[in-house]
Amino acid sequence: MLRALKLEPEKCTGCLQCEMACSYENEGVFNPSKSRIKVFMFHDTGRFAPYTCTQCDEAWCMHACPVEAIVVNETTGAKEVLEDTCVGCKVCTIACPFGTVNYNSASGKVVKCDLCGGDPWCAKACPTGAITYVDGDHTGLDRMRAWAQRSQPVEASFNTPASKDVSSYQRA
Repeated sequence: MLRALKLEPEKCTGCLQCEMACSYENEGVFNPSKSRIKVFMFHDTGRFAPYTCTQCDEAWCMHACPVEAIVVNETTGAKEVLEDTCVGCKVCTIACPFGTVNYNSASGKVVKCDLCGGDPWCAKACPTGAITYVDGDHTGLDRMRAWAQRSQPVEASFNTPASKDVSSYQRA
């Protein structure tokens, strides 16, 4: 059975241990900017939400790659970038609807979560259990989307009379 990262934003304290562990495991440095997992911060509400590649079943990044540099790891199910094959065209970064495929300017290649070969360091480093590695059928993606929608309402701040009630609209 394939496993997946389960992200529970309500447990996240924003400590960034996941980002530090990821950057060290993958890049050999403690540098959150080099991490393949990110913690989104909702400053005005004091909430945090870890996010990374969801390893989509219908992986648009993989289908968009013109040189077939993104392949499925049969053991973990992760969509992995073959660094030797990647030409750094960034088409996959555009295709990813979640923005979790990133360009590494130092290598000229793209990077994304590969689940650390089935032993993800972000999950091991998370002190609150906001990130766990579980049976792939129990990730709760729908619950995560619902949490994200309620935690950051869209507010418009236009200076026109016709936009007085725009702030009551929410993103779909």
